[in-house]
Amino acid sequence: MTIQDIGHYINGQTTFAGTSRTQEVFNPATGDVTGQVALADVDEVNKAVAAASAAFPAWSAMPPIRRARLMNRFLNLLHERKDDLARAITSEHGKVFTDARGEVERGIDIVEFACGIPQLLKGDYTEQVSRGIDNWTTRQPLGVVAGVTPFNFPVMVPMWMFPVAIAAGNTFVLKPSPTDPTPSLLYAELMKEAGFPDGVFNVVQGDKVAVDALLEHPDVKAISFVGSTPIANYIYETGAHHGKRVQALGGAKNHMMVMPDADLEKAADALMGAAFGSAGERCMAISVATLVGDVADKIVPMLVERLKTLKVKDGREMDAEMGPIVTAAARDRIAGYIQSGVDQGADLVVDGRTHELAQNDPGFWLGGTLFDHVTPDMTIYKEEIFGPVLSCVRVPDFAAGMDLINSHEYGNGVSLFTRDGNIAREFGRHIQVGMVGINVPIPVPMAWHGFGGWKKSLFGDTHAYGEEGVRFYTKQKSIMQRWPESISKGAEFDMPVAQ
Repeated sequence: MTIQDIGHYINGQTTFAGTSRTQEVFNPATGDVTGQVALADVDEVNKAVAAASAAFPAWSAMPPIRRARLMNRFLNLLHERKDDLARAITSEHGKVFTDARGEVERGIDIVEFACGIPQLLKGDYTEQVSRGIDNWTTRQPLGVVAGVTPFNFPVMVPMWMFPVAIAAGNTFVLKPSPTDPTPSLLYAELMKEAGFPDGVFNVVQGDKVAVDALLEHPDVKAISFVGSTPIANYIYETGAHHGKRVQALGGAKNHMMVMPDADLEKAADALMGAAFGSAGERCMAISVATLVGDVADKIVPMLVERLKTLKVKDGREMDAEMGPIVTAAARDRIAGYIQSGVDQGADLVVDGRTHELAQNDPGFWLGGTLFDHVTPDMTIYKEEIFGPVLSCVRVPDFAAGMDLINSHEYGNGVSLFTRDGNIAREFGRHIQVGMVGINVPIPVPMAWHGFGGWKKSLFGDTHAYGEEGVRFYTKQKSIMQRWPESISKGAEFDMPVAQ
């Protein structure tokens, strides 16, 4: 098997030369090493930032309509090459091809939104705010901005960031996960083919060395991050210390509350897809089923039957429903959480460690795991597992379920299944979570709404993409203007007021 060299993309060129550190890239379904990715040192990060800095003056001066036209060319190329991107995701992340294709489509939605940047950058104007004075506001780009993105969505999450940032007039340095780095180079090539000037979009592969270099570089004006809460907190604190804007999205422990009046067949199907899709490696995956009243006695057996027929196989097979875990280390970590649940007294109803592939295949496999009678003091309830493990917690009533969810330190996503409109309204109003679904298991907002959680799921005030993203990647300038003919003679020593 040929081992591919996966390098950086700096100033319009892909480079692997001079690489002193590398990391192996695997196919999770087979366990085979398929590539070695360069890990940037500080010098390589500095080169990428220098390229972005050099490109910024001309790019930011380009009229927004012309930037939008280039983004539209990129959009068209993405539509043509979306299956290539999806295959690259499946080969290095492991998620099934149909799910990978859906990821690419959601990324394309953001690019399509960014094509509307001329409208999104419009400011406000007030004539005659005071005698002879007009006032207006504009939004201007920040300069060089950077994104640090996770392994679980190597196409969609970077596209939460760079299309909006670049369309708004910034230049961009992306630091993707070294676990699945190939997609970043594919869309870098498409950016070049679309006609974006060299230096507008750059990719540095790497680890903490590259992240710290971006956080500390004086020419990087803002950092966007998606990943675990401890790292999000670190990014937020370090970036703020160095005077940068920071948007750091952290971890999650998403609950789905099922009321006794819900359609339990549909609720069970929703739990299966939301808990075990992408092997649970989603920040919006449902990992806790909050089951009200007697719902658990009815729905747990339904989940058991569905898990018996869950198609766990190589994601390249079109009927696959769940693929492997992304790395051997991640598989072992998840297996450790399963054991902790057993040790702390939860009822292990289905054990994914005993799945046939987990026992006999060289890839990084686990089956779906189901716990019942989980309590809030257990580690599997408190911590983000990021794997195909669903914990069922029994609560007596709606109020107890609300208290349970609101007491958790994470507040990323949540769902409620019910037929009762008043219950749904009260849930939506009072739940302390940033993204809420009513009979929608994974309520990821569309491109024009913006993505972000509450509490320890988000550090910073601004959500990702949508109009929130435009505000994050631009700064407002207010201009007040009057002309000599309207200026009264003599110095004015009082605070100016509207006249």
